[in-house]
Amino acid sequence: MIDRAKKYSRKKVVATIECRMTSSRLPGKVMLEVIDGKSMLEIMVERVKQVREIDKIVLATTINKTDDIIEKLAKKLKIGCFRGSEKDVLLRVLGAAEKFKGDIIVELTGDCPIIDPEIVSQVIACYLHNQCDYASNCEPCTYPIGMDTQVFSLKTLRIADKIGKSDKDREHVSWYIRKHPGEFRHLTLVAPPNLRHPEIEITLDEIQDYELIKKILKKLYYRKRRFTCQDIIEVFKKEPELLKINRSVKRKYF
Repeated sequence: MIDRAKKYSRKKVVATIECRMTSSRLPGKVMLEVIDGKSMLEIMVERVKQVREIDKIVLATTINKTDDIIEKLAKKLKIGCFRGSEKDVLLRVLGAAEKFKGDIIVELTGDCPIIDPEIVSQVIACYLHNQCDYASNCEPCTYPIGMDTQVFSLKTLRIADKIGKSDKDREHVSWYIRKHPGEFRHLTLVAPPNLRHPEIEITLDEIQDYELIKKILKKLYYRKRRFTCQDIIEVFKKEPELLKINRSVKRKYF
């Protein structure tokens, strides 16, 4: 029997980062400067570059003039950029994967700037080493919010694009895949006990999140550039009052 990981080692793994400047709750959030003169998005790309399985990183942004700045950042960082529909995010991610000839898609969102590269790597490994069509760490979510990673093939996304026609199917890239487990084999990476802290929210939705993430980066970035999810959790254990900073933010979980 052929080892699936070896089989897929010949496939191209493309990470798409969905990002735009027109967020309704915090406009321009991905380009907010956070530390060392770098934006949130630049910090995220810096971390995703550490994932050894990823062959290409692509910023999947929109054709809006306001997102010219994102394309400019992609050129600066020497990564890919694809510009497509603002509302049809599924089609945008599909276009990004096709443009850069990806066989396997690692779907990430720009509101997870301090995602742990090792967790991303583990979700990819789950996909490669198991017979599944969709692997994630958010079904259910057991990690801190902001470590979200989803992996599926280009073929699977093409099926979702062909069949999924609802607004939610188009807005949330994996919605059709997630809502039809009878059609797609799902696999979830569950956090080990030391990382099982879904009450910690380090995703970038509102200004309070920005303030929290900035504080975390100031505590970790210069001390340990490759800081992990465990390092972030330790910060909260030492300073539990940090949880109060963004406690009032209401998430739009899908």
